[in-house]
Amino acid sequence: MSPIKTRREGAILELTLDRPKANAIDLATSRIMGETFAAFRDDPELRVAILTGGGEKFFCPGWDLKAANDGDAVDGDYGVGGFGGLQEMRDMGKPIIAAVNGICCGGGLELALSADIILAADHATFALPEIRSGTVADAASVKLPKRIPYHIAMELLLTGRWFDAEEAKGWGIVNHIHPAGFLMEEAWEMARLLASGPPLVYAAIKEIVRDAEDAKFQDAMNRITKRQLRSVDVLYSSEDQAEGARAFAEKRDPVWKGR
Repeated sequence: MSPIKTRREGAILELTLDRPKANAIDLATSRIMGETFAAFRDDPELRVAILTGGGEKFFCPGWDLKAANDGDAVDGDYGVGGFGGLQEMRDMGKPIIAAVNGICCGGGLELALSADIILAADHATFALPEIRSGTVADAASVKLPKRIPYHIAMELLLTGRWFDAEEAKGWGIVNHIHPAGFLMEEAWEMARLLASGPPLVYAAIKEIVRDAEDAKFQDAMNRITKRQLRSVDVLYSSEDQAEGARAFAEKRDPVWKGR
C-alpha cells in the first residue's frame, strides 16, 4: 500500500502523505515523494500542487524514528528532492501549497517550509523538537532565520518549543488559517486561482527568487535583464508573453498555454 495518495483535477495535483499513525517519513516514503514531485515538475499539463497529510491529527512529524531504530540511516538515500522529495528539488518552477492539517514538527515543518504558500487548520501546531533528541533541524536552521526574525528563529530552534497556528501566522510562517473542515476547500480555491495564471511567469519568479537569495541586488538584476536565467529567457521569447500584451490591449482575459 503506497504511503502517498494523489488526486488530479485539471492542472492541479493533490498529494496526501498518508502513513498511519502519524505520517512520519522513512527513506522509502521520501523516495516515493521525490518521484511524485519530480513527475509533477516535469508534466506540462500540471501547474500547481497541494501537499497535505492524511487524517485529522497529523500533517507530518518528520523523520520516522521507529524506522531509524530498525535500520534506516539518517544519512541514507532520501531520493530525488532530498527529505520529503521537495526541499532539495531542483528547478521546481511551479507553485506548491502546503495545507497543514494538524501536527507539523521537525522534518514535517521543514517540508512545509519548502512550499511556496502555507495554509493551516486552526488546530495545527508546530515545533522543531530535534534539539531534545540531540539532533539538529538542519534545513530549518538554514531556512527559518531567512524567513522570520533571527531571534525568534533561534528561540524556536534552541528550545524546540511548540507554537500554535496563530503564532505561526504572526511570524509569517503561515499565510492563512482556516477552520479544519474548510482547509482543503480553501487550498483548492487557492490552487485553482494559481492554475489560472501564467505558468511561465511563475517559473521565472521562482528562479529569480532562488538565484537572488545570496546575491547582491545589482548582480541579481543584471542576470535578469541580460536574460541569463533560463526561465526568464523562455518567458520573454514565449507565446504567452505576446498573449499577455495582446489580451491587455483587447481588454480580455489572457489564455495561457505555457509556451
